[in-house]
Amino acid sequence: MALKNDHYTYRVTWSEDDSEYVGLCAEFPSLSWLAKTPESALKGVRSLVAEVVKDMKSNDEPIPEPIAVKHYSGKFMVRVPPEVHRELAIKAAEAGVSLNRLASSKLSQ
Repeated sequence: MALKNDHYTYRVTWSEDDSEYVGLCAEFPSLSWLAKTPESALKGVRSLVAEVVKDMKSNDEPIPEPIAVKHYSGKFMVRVPPEVHRELAIKAAEAGVSLNRLASSKLSQ
């Protein structure tokens, strides 16, 4: 079973504890699927998500919006201690860039 137009964010990684691949979905962090191959782990978690979405729909529960289709403004606030703010402002001034540019550069690394 698969969702039509499935735009959720999936990842497959190795689980050393389970000695299997684990399929994960960012929009449903409580769900996972273990399998012997990465392909099977992806197929399994996608099927599981489809079942959960179907169940949520039948119970009139809100369905998580896929990250891939959300619109982002490019702005978000981060609170840091005043000392960190000062240190970053000094580094930005010394580099001849705005604090925003310095923070953006550090976050994108």
